[in-house]
Parts: sequence; C-alpha cells; structure tokens
Amino acid sequence: MCILVFDMKQIIYILTFFLFSNTLWASFVYVPMSNENQKNHLKAYGIVYYALQNGLKAKWLLNYDGGAFLIENNQSVEKECKIRGVSYQIISDAKSALILEEISSPSKNQEAVTLEKAPKIAVYSPKDKMPWDDAVTMVLTYAEIPFDVIYDEEVLNDKLLLYEWLHLHHEDFTGQYGRFYGAFRTAPWYIQQKKDAEALAKKLGYSKVSEEKGAVAKKIRDYVVGGGFMFAMCSATDSFDIALAADGVDICEGMFDGDASEPNYQSKINFNKTLAFKNFELIRNPTTYEFSSIDMTRKRRIKKEVDYFVLKEFSAKWDQVPTMLTQNHTMLVKGFMGQTTSFDPNTIKSTIIVLGENKTNREGRYIHGTKGKGMFTFYGGHDPEDYQHRVGDPKTELDLHPTSPGYRLILNNVLFPAAKKKKQKT
Repeated sequence: MCILVFDMKQIIYILTFFLFSNTLWASFVYVPMSNENQKNHLKAYGIVYYALQNGLKAKWLLNYDGGAFLIENNQSVEKECKIRGVSYQIISDAKSALILEEISSPSKNQEAVTLEKAPKIAVYSPKDKMPWDDAVTMVLTYAEIPFDVIYDEEVLNDKLLLYEWLHLHHEDFTGQYGRFYGAFRTAPWYIQQKKDAEALAKKLGYSKVSEEKGAVAKKIRDYVVGGGFMFAMCSATDSFDIALAADGVDICEGMFDGDASEPNYQSKINFNKTLAFKNFELIRNPTTYEFSSIDMTRKRRIKKEVDYFVLKEFSAKWDQVPTMLTQNHTMLVKGFMGQTTSFDPNTIKSTIIVLGENKTNREGRYIHGTKGKGMFTFYGGHDPEDYQHRVGDPKTELDLHPTSPGYRLILNNVLFPAAKKKKQKT
C-alpha cells in the first residue's frame, strides 16, 4: 500500500491551486438567450432578478446570443437554474473576458450593460382580478419575479414612491367601464364592477368614477415625471392618455356618470397633457367598444396568418434603453389583438420611439418614451399567446410557451430599470 505524505507547504499549495482553479474555471453563470441555446427564455429573466435580489453582479449582453446574461457565479444561482429549467453554462474568467472583449469591438453592434439592483415592482390592478386576467401578472408569476398589487387607494396615497417599476393592468382610466356597455350592460359581472367602482370613488372622496380615475392617472403621470418606470398594455395605454388629455372635461355619457357629456368636448381635449398620443378623435357612441382613433383594431385588415410585427434595431453602444427593450431571439414577433391592439401612426407623437411596427400598415405595436426623469412603454394587445382573447376565454398556460417572443418583450421592460444608465445618442 502506498501512503502519500505532504508537508504543510505542499498542502497550502494544493489548496491554493484548487481555490485558484475554482475562480478561473467557474467564475460566471452564463445564461444564453438565443433560440438554439435557451429552453426557457421567460424563467431566465427570473433567474437574473433572483441574482440581483441576492446582491450578485450581472451583465446583460445586448445583441449577443439573443441577449444573454452573465451572472456572478454562485451555487444558489446554479441550483435555481436547474430547478426552474433554465439553460446555463459555468464559464471561466478567461472565457468571460473573451466574450466581453468581442462585444466591446466598435465593429459589433453589441454592448455589455451592468445590472445593479432588482427594481421593486408594483402591478396596478383591482384586488379581485385573477392572475390570468393580465399578461404581465401572468408572466411575472411564471418567471417567479415578486411584485405587489396596488390600486387606486394606494396610488392616491402616494404609495407609488415605494416602487421603481409600475405596470398598468388593462384598465379604463376614462371612467367608462371599459366601454363594455354595448355588449355587456346586463351581465352580472359588469353591473357589479360598476357598483364597486362607484363605491370606491365615493370612499375616496369623488362624486364620479371618471374624476377619481382621472386623479389616479395624474398621480401615475407624476410618478413617471419623478423618475419612475411605467409599462402599460392594451386599453391601459390609450385610455390613460385620453384621461390626461380630458382633464377637467366631461367626456362620459349619462349611462356612465349620471349626466350628459359636455357639448363639443372634442375641441376641449388638450394633447399637450398626454404622454404618447396626439390629434386623436374620441368615439362618442357609448355602445361602441372603442375609445378613440388611436387604436387600429377596427381599421386594420390583416389576416391572422400574416399578422406579425418587426422589432427595430438600435445602436447597442449608444441607444441602450431601446436596445434592451427589443432584446429577443427573433426580430419577427407574432401579432395578437386586444381592446387596444395597436397604435395609429398618425396619432403617435414625434418624440416617441417606435420599437415594434407592423410593416403592412405602419401601425405601432410597441412604443417607448420619456417624461421628465422617467420612462414609459406602451404595448398593444391583450395576451401575446392568445390571438383574439375574449371575455370568459380560458387562461394561457405559459408552460406551453416558455420561449414566447411576445412575452419576452414584457420581461425586457421589467429588467431594464436595473441597468446602469448611460446617456443616449438619440
């Protein structure tokens, strides 16, 4: 039998070698995001959020391997990747240095953005809504990204100041109850929602729901101006801007607020107060399931089979925010409808960046802008994996769509506030 005997110097050398080797060969968790290399894109965002939440460093590799992530190595991150079914690799310092050197080349439209802190997230939604009523709530839950649900009372009491990121549920900020009157005014759920909204407005000191919702919209606008990040989908996009533009103007008919709307209210709309939209015409007929000419739903003539929108390409080194917001494993994203499906290009302000566009009719599907110190993103449509979602339809099972490009765009918005900001070129 052979017995190996080591002196203290040899033991220290061996321990030092293994410690150095561990640093050299297992320094980063690399999370690929291309179509070929990632089996669950949506849960990958949750892994990055988890790492940031636990004080680990991370980088977002823009336009590299589908917008991959580089996370400081930690056994807990590896464990979470395995549990959540996220594809990953353990790479060395040397390998990561080569990747970062390649990305830094002036000839490459790529950039490595440092992610600093997980943003605290709020979802503006009625407390009785189920998670499947809203795509963002669904994907946050699926990706295991924590969030708080807040509503009018919290907003009006300045609780938004506790959060860095806010999502607006599919809300009607105009006080017209989603314009469901024409088809659902006798439905028990519609009658109950109207009663609940009126009771809440009265509790908060307002005589009309439209006035209370308008006050909420202004508080959210102030949150953005002060430096918050706001994301909205479907009817929360155009109804939000309409509420701001109609501040002090009664645009609601009697079945909504008990009295007639103001004569010639269209001429009193102030487009200077909106975030994204201009020169839109309001729909006066209360039985029409539409707010204004902003939305393209009733104007578009596109077959489902060819309904796609294209993500635009931006300079990763200079325009990092729009580049982050458009990271994906495909530039061609399947379209989907909603009460507000997309935005008429003639109503989009010139200061707004169109991130995704349907080339057939130039409609904006995915747009972004700044207001004061903050930013906002509007995303048309209801559910990226349910083409024509209707009231009462079954929920989308995201386990069936773990690589959804449309849902990935939502999660880009969740994560980008964590990035260290760099001055934009455009």
